[in-house]
Amino acid sequence: MTQDDNSGVQPPEEPTKPGSMRFQDANTQPRQPSVAEQRARKQALADQERERQEAAAAREAADAKAATKRKILIGSGVTVGLVGLVATFYTIAKPAEVTAVCTTSDGVIQNDDYCTENYAQTHGGHYSGGFWFIPLPGGGYSQYHYNYGGTGNVGQRVSGGSYTAPSGNTNVSTKSGSSIQRGGFGISGKSGTSGGTGGTGKSGGS
Repeated sequence: MTQDDNSGVQPPEEPTKPGSMRFQDANTQPRQPSVAEQRARKQALADQERERQEAAAAREAADAKAATKRKILIGSGVTVGLVGLVATFYTIAKPAEVTAVCTTSDGVIQNDDYCTENYAQTHGGHYSGGFWFIPLPGGGYSQYHYNYGGTGNVGQRVSGGSYTAPSGNTNVSTKSGSSIQRGGFGISGKSGTSGGTGGTGKSGGS
């Protein structure tokens, strides 16, 4: 006799395999964030916006600083260039000052009058080739000419200097204050107070 398999006993359920997932029903509503989560999210967004604004402000400040520095450098370069140009102009334009002393042909310093045209003429002398020729009582002539830049007193031999007249951009005067040559930028060097040109050393004198 065959046993009936429909004894009413159900076979046991198969156990859930490890790693399996249970899927949420599509009709399930997502959980609303809590008040604390909403506050934290708002704070994070506010922090991001503040950082973005601070970075933008920092870039603008850096750009403005760099632009100002460039302007200062450019302005300084222009100023230095102009100052150098003006200084160079005045260095060229401003005449040098040289004192001349009247000496004999052997370099002994004499009174300034001996190197003036008026003195030579009133004493029967004359000027030629850079020298004033003054007649001597027993005959012949004494020769006088200017030394430029030399030092010493009357009766002493001149120390230093040159017997070549300086350039036209040089003011030349005697110790007594007579102007022999008046220099300056664009000025020929002819003295306004003397009877001759400064280049030759002739002076109207006194």
